[in-house]
Amino acid sequence: MALADTEFEYIKKELEREPNSLEYGMLDIMFSEHCSYKSSRPILRLFPNEGKNVIIGPGDDAGIVELTDELALVIGMESHNHPSAIEPYGGAGTGIGGIIRDIISMGAKPVALLDSLRFGYLEDPKSRYLFEHVVKGISDYGNRVGIPTVGGEVEFDENFKANPLVNVLCVGIVSKDSIVKGIAPNVGDIFVLMGGRTGRDGIHGVTFASEELTTASEIEDRPAVQVGDPFTKKQVMEATFEALEKIDIQGLKDLGGGGLTCCISEMAAKSENGAEVDITKIPLREKGMTPYEIMLSESQERMVFVVHPEDVDDLMTIFKKFELPAAAVGKVTGTGRFVMTQKGEVISDLPCQLLSDPPVIKREAKKPETTPEYVEIEEVDPEEALLKLLSSQNIASKKWVYSQYDHEVQIRTVVKPGDDAAVMRVDDERAFAITSDCNSIHTQLDPYHGGAGSVAEAIRNVVSMGAEPVCIADCLNFGNPEKPEVFWQFKECIKGMSDVANCFSTPVISGNVSFYNETEGVTVNPSPVVGVAGIMDIKDIRTSEFKNSGDKIILIGATHAELGGSEFYRSVHGVVQGKAPQVRMEQEYGSAMAVLELIKNDSNGNVTAVHDLSAGGLGVAISEMTIAGGLGARIDLSKVPADETLTVSEILFSESHGRYLVTVEKDVVDEILNKIKSNNISAAIIGQVNGDKLVMNESISIPVEKLKKSYTGVIEKFMA
Repeated sequence: MALADTEFEYIKKELEREPNSLEYGMLDIMFSEHCSYKSSRPILRLFPNEGKNVIIGPGDDAGIVELTDELALVIGMESHNHPSAIEPYGGAGTGIGGIIRDIISMGAKPVALLDSLRFGYLEDPKSRYLFEHVVKGISDYGNRVGIPTVGGEVEFDENFKANPLVNVLCVGIVSKDSIVKGIAPNVGDIFVLMGGRTGRDGIHGVTFASEELTTASEIEDRPAVQVGDPFTKKQVMEATFEALEKIDIQGLKDLGGGGLTCCISEMAAKSENGAEVDITKIPLREKGMTPYEIMLSESQERMVFVVHPEDVDDLMTIFKKFELPAAAVGKVTGTGRFVMTQKGEVISDLPCQLLSDPPVIKREAKKPETTPEYVEIEEVDPEEALLKLLSSQNIASKKWVYSQYDHEVQIRTVVKPGDDAAVMRVDDERAFAITSDCNSIHTQLDPYHGGAGSVAEAIRNVVSMGAEPVCIADCLNFGNPEKPEVFWQFKECIKGMSDVANCFSTPVISGNVSFYNETEGVTVNPSPVVGVAGIMDIKDIRTSEFKNSGDKIILIGATHAELGGSEFYRSVHGVVQGKAPQVRMEQEYGSAMAVLELIKNDSNGNVTAVHDLSAGGLGVAISEMTIAGGLGARIDLSKVPADETLTVSEILFSESHGRYLVTVEKDVVDEILNKIKSNNISAAIIGQVNGDKLVMNESISIPVEKLKKSYTGVIEKFMA
């Protein structure tokens, strides 16, 4: 049991009796951090979650925003960190399966997946093993169920060696009049369980996810890892869609963390109703399972439908056609209690509200007092530094990863992996851009600006594609919240994220908190993974590669002396230190609006490429545009907008926020530049697309082919 003594006492006081062993098990998982959000709930209230486009905000399986007059976009994000550390292939696959079910539960068809991954450096054999099998688990599961994996990010750092992070985002599309919720609104309705049979896998999965890993976890906690089945998932998807089309479904919810206990108690509680379930009706995969095992099992590919009694037979006919196990396991009551029976005998009787809404814990937050050492950094040869950065594991091409994913199934993918964001077609005129981003190093050095910067970077990525950001989903990965220094990181990070979300009027409509990412005292760098969706006209799509020789290059946004926490420091100098870049709200918002205005008013196609600046700064961003387009450029570094005198390294590799590179046709460049500056935005023409080399003053002169050689094949060498 993971219940604290104070929670034991609270439960006994609420029940006015001692719970039996089954009830204790059910309460244990529902009071876990993973299910209850008991530490994070008070802080998460800082997030804005309402807006003009929001249909459903936080609290259901996924959030929903308006996409068109008829359609809505459904978005959710989950973590599967601990299971992936123990069993990377299955852990990653079930992470994909869980977030897909969340989208289906809202009545939506999943149309895209993104993954955000963190591992130790690939020089380490264990990290290579985890990386290889997580990617394969994501690939095999997503490919087999026919959902394209269209984007994501990968970070490598020694900090994640023992505790990798595996976060998955899924988006779906649903007709506004077909949205369903995870509720049980009508007394007398029937709970129908459908999908995979219930087995002994995943028992205590949520409590396992709510505690630190140890060196013994790989053996001791393996039974807590669920077993996914993409082929059953495909059948479950198709059966669910047919049921939604033909049957008057009153409520729908997937069985993820917490299994049947979590699913049914939450559905009933949201409607202020109760539930009565006959445990003998639940289809089992293994003989001799106890009620405790059945109610705590987290076996995958299961869904619960709530329907009127007269619709049960028709619903079961659909499930039989798809050869899926299914059974009417209980009914909705008006008692407000979750009652389990076995052969007519009551074996547990708990208030639904007690299960679904445990009391919050007010954690202590304390700023760390340690003063980190600072290593003096000497100026290095800019050309050597740039090539080394491009060949670092964190900057180099991730083609090894995304080439394993089918990113074109469903034929919606307009912009494929490798650009700032993926773009998915909605109809002949509309599309949406989707991305996920995080900067764990910045967040480690400064939780406020690191969290703010993760949101800002994700917003810049969808803006760069020509999309207006409309909503945020997040997955917040932190250490043990019982440690005041960790909880301080969490609070500060949420404040920074909230401030940027408010600045851009992009509500946080869905998310996940993953605490206890620690292994024997080593806490992972705080990693707020941010997914942002943006809506756009297809005609406004812009990509990042250079298109035409002679195009002028404009840098929008000011560069500051902000090398702290940079990839330049980490990859070139082997240090993580300094002050993280600050998010200057006015500059960030102004630059983004300037880029969107340029694109939306560009009926003649004068704006030919857009790319945001993030990890690696200007040097890496301009190199990526060069490599992707196969064209060189000549850059005058003295033209870079800056408020102070900067060194060459600071100009090239500073990771200041709020910056974009835009290429425009030379005939209109002055007009466009004046338009940007008229909005009090820092901007300058810093060069032009030209030749087959990247030339930057006297500092750099590198053939495009040499840049490409440094940038590609890096991960492949380790994974061969």
